[in-house]
Amino acid sequence: MSDTHEETLTPVTRQPPPPKPKLTAREARRRRRKSRRRGEEILGWILVPIIVFGVWWGVNAGFEFFGTTPGTVWDQLLQVKKQLEKKA
Repeated sequence: MSDTHEETLTPVTRQPPPPKPKLTAREARRRRRKSRRRGEEILGWILVPIIVFGVWWGVNAGFEFFGTTPGTVWDQLLQVKKQLEKKA
């Protein structure tokens, strides 16, 4: 028997999907918290590098504004420490 000699297909009656059970207050709150945590994680992965870069850029801009380097500032702090130790 070939495809052309087969009988016509009869339509299948579709049954509607069963209704979803209503969430309890605890389950709804748990889902909201989970989605909020996920959003905070994504936001953290974006904002933390931006904040770190901004602080790094600000410190470098401050050193450049005053015409110094971190090494020079560190050496001067050590000199101040030695002077304070001599007085004590």
